[in-house]
Amino acid sequence: MTSATIHASAVLVGARAVLIRGPSGAGKSRLALELVAAAHSGCLRFARLVGDDRVHLESVNGRILVRPAQTLAGLIELRGVGILRRDYEPCAVVGLVVDLDAADAQRLPDQQTIEIGGINVPRLAVAPGTAALPAVLALITSSNAPIDLATRAPIGD
Repeated sequence: MTSATIHASAVLVGARAVLIRGPSGAGKSRLALELVAAAHSGCLRFARLVGDDRVHLESVNGRILVRPAQTLAGLIELRGVGILRRDYEPCAVVGLVVDLDAADAQRLPDQQTIEIGGINVPRLAVAPGTAALPAVLALITSSNAPIDLATRAPIGD
């Protein structure tokens, strides 16, 4: 993969993006909004929407870049409310992939990675019916947070 547009959401948290994947209705937009709200409440230092529903991924110099689909930039759906306009980042480096409703989710997993475009990225598999936010916050705020394999820096920094 040099570049591709995929059905996903992404939020810049600190210096790295959390790429949120899953089937329709799994809660991608909800998790994106929850991460942004966590920054507003002080649980995270910084979080801003990159894209919702469709994002563009590109492999560049050993990193995966994520950008919003041009027609959806700054827009996010809140189920039951409608389309909301939010500030957004035009581009970010992916530091964590969160797969919602993942059939391979484990109760006590070893640290996982997933290959995207020939690049290994830390991955969190979230079981169907499980709230994703607590696990995502634990990963990106803990002292033993997974590291960005390209920079060796913790994801939340």
